[in-house]
Amino acid sequence: MNTQGKIIVVTGAGNGMGREITLHLVRDKGARVAAVDMSESALQETVRLAGENGTAISSHRVDITDKASVDELPALVQATHGAVDGIINNAGIIQPFVKLNELPFDAIERVMNVNFYGTMYMIKAFLPHLLQRPEAHIVNISSMGGFLPVPGQTVYGASKAAVKLLTEGLHSELQGTSVGVTVVFPGAIGTNIAQNSGVAGTLKVDESKAQSFPTLPPSEAAKIIIRAMEQNRYRVTVGKDARFMDIIYRLHPERAARFIFRQMQALLAK
Repeated sequence: MNTQGKIIVVTGAGNGMGREITLHLVRDKGARVAAVDMSESALQETVRLAGENGTAISSHRVDITDKASVDELPALVQATHGAVDGIINNAGIIQPFVKLNELPFDAIERVMNVNFYGTMYMIKAFLPHLLQRPEAHIVNISSMGGFLPVPGQTVYGASKAAVKLLTEGLHSELQGTSVGVTVVFPGAIGTNIAQNSGVAGTLKVDESKAQSFPTLPPSEAAKIIIRAMEQNRYRVTVGKDARFMDIIYRLHPERAARFIFRQMQALLAK
């Protein structure tokens, strides 16, 4: 789907990849964006950073775990922009960096509510409208952790694996319609996801070893994601680490899991 002139809804647009996706769409692609986030101040900062293109962004303070609020969103977007041509379900959080046995149920539910149910609510709310468009697209952000186990992020990985299968199933169901579907698997991206998830203090990093874990700038990730949307890609990995581990996991899942275990052991401070 050519994004020029299209109206795209982006969740988590107040920071990180969501902000960069929004900026890339309005600055470089000539699209209009309905920016969704829980933080009004973060949304306003995204609009400010867009400069003269900020007029192409509408801000919507919405908690995507609140189904009633999400159900009202399509009408608000259409009232502002006249239509909706695509959604990018980017909003997500990670869990505290602890083993499953130590993870309380409230943290488990929070991760599943944001990452899985938030994505589901958005799809269910917008899909009837997208099916009425000449061409439309849904992008769901999973994670490298959605196909590969990461110690200390088991529930996060389970939520993103659910997003993976949800997206792939939706792709099959929408064959022959005007709606394309893409699932995205980012690796390590240079965002503040730990801070924004409220778990920044749960990972004790050995700074002397952290440099061996390079991250991809979110602006570069945004370009890859939008390109995949425009090319109607079935799936896309974002970052060298995600591409590498995707190949290794396909060839030898257990060896890939051991590799990630060792990497996490090396990263965690003693």
